Formats: sequence, C-alpha cells, structure tokens
Amino acid sequence: MHGENALQKTNRINVLFDFYGPLLTEKQQTFLKCYYHDDYSLGEIADDFAISRQAVYEHLKRSEQALEEYEKKLRLAARHQRLEAGLAQLEELIGELPPPWREPLGQAAKRLRRAENEASADTETPALG
Repeated sequence: MHGENALQKTNRINVLFDFYGPLLTEKQQTFLKCYYHDDYSLGEIADDFAISRQAVYEHLKRSEQALEEYEKKLRLAARHQRLEAGLAQLEELIGELPPPWREPLGQAAKRLRRAENEASADTETPALG
C-alpha cells in the first residue's frame, strides 16, 4: 500500500483504535501501537518480540479485522464522525444568524459538542498517532 491509501488506512486504524482499543488483547494493542504509532517495520517488531515477520503480519491483520468487526457491529466511530460533521455545519449556520440569535444558539452548540466529546472520551484510548 502506498501514499494516500496507506495514510487513509493508518488514519482509519487510529480512529478505530481510539474507540475499540481496550477491547483488543494487550498483544494486539502493542503490535498496533508499534506499527501504526511508532512506525516500526514488520522486521523491527519481529526482532523485538522474537517472532517471524509473518507472525507479526498475521497479528496485525487479525487486530485490524477485530477493529473493523467492532465498528461494523457498534458503529461508534461512524456515529461520532456524523455528529462532528453535523455540529460543524450547525456552527457554521449559527455564525450566519443575526446577532440576537447567535449567542444562545452558539452556546447550545458548544454544549452539544462538549457532551459528544466527553462521551467519546469515555470510549477512547490514547491515540496511536
């Protein structure tokens, strides 16, 4: 995988890890962190854990599949993304309102964003990247 596709995959894995990382085994978490956060190669991870590159690759693939399965079933990352997009659009529209409406609606939007961020933080782990 090269360029933009690799970056998109890395970003997706990071987002999914934020939501579902605690559901993975410690080993899965470690391998994903080494590969996606610390930018270790398969060979470097294999050397550190005294296993083959193929074993590292298989651990990573299973971990990625587990994250995708959690998202397929729970849809937390997709929900968060939709809410963020909706809040951004709402805040933009509020900015176009006459001043008397802007302040109270702006405060309500801030409360919604804060509530969503707090709810997301309750499910997230430290980011990979």
